[in-house]
Amino acid sequence: METIMHNFLAESVYMGVILTLGTYCMGLWLKKITGWALVNPLLVSILLSIAFLWATDTSYESYSEGANVISYLLTPATVCLAVPLYEQIEHLKRNYHAVATGITAGVLGSMTSILGMVLLLGMDHQAYVTLLPKSITTAIGMGVSEELGGNVPVTILVIVITGITGNIFAEKFLRFVKVNEPIAKGIAIGSASHVIGTAKAMEMGQTEGAMSSLAIVTSGVLTVITASLFAQLA
Repeated sequence: METIMHNFLAESVYMGVILTLGTYCMGLWLKKITGWALVNPLLVSILLSIAFLWATDTSYESYSEGANVISYLLTPATVCLAVPLYEQIEHLKRNYHAVATGITAGVLGSMTSILGMVLLLGMDHQAYVTLLPKSITTAIGMGVSEELGGNVPVTILVIVITGITGNIFAEKFLRFVKVNEPIAKGIAIGSASHVIGTAKAMEMGQTEGAMSSLAIVTSGVLTVITASLFAQLA
């Protein structure tokens, strides 16, 4: 039985898509019945996929061949985040100074923290540029990492971890530091934990989701512009 399953998985072009979507749906189901923040659907999907590939002795290459289809949807999905932003355009017009300041602070804070960590831990340049785009969406972060000479697969992993962390803890942290303004919460989440964090911001409210969507796009652009300058500092 195991041999039959392995052969099917190895030969199926869409195995990666089926496995990814199936495990993600299972994560959504588990989140719904438990209500636990730590049961993040993306995290559950990653863990179940790894376990499944290991149990069936399926290579990552076989999985990736089909799963790459999903990667093509990353950029269109990011563009679709403009919809909630358009719906909240009046909030943006009234608060554009605060929005611009918050996003800029988020980008500079993210890269400065990586610079400080690298200098403190004595990490090499490749590790530094690999971690530098940790707080922007994968579609943009992959390009930044590759251009600067980073390890792209590790960059993807770091971006996913950053997003999951923001999705799980952002709302609780903002409540702890007593940040109650919806625009401020959205900007903070989007500039720190990109698309995955924005999913949580959209659950919190329309304004939070719209501002977080804006922060994703703007943070990505600012990171592309400033990352090459930061890359020269370590």
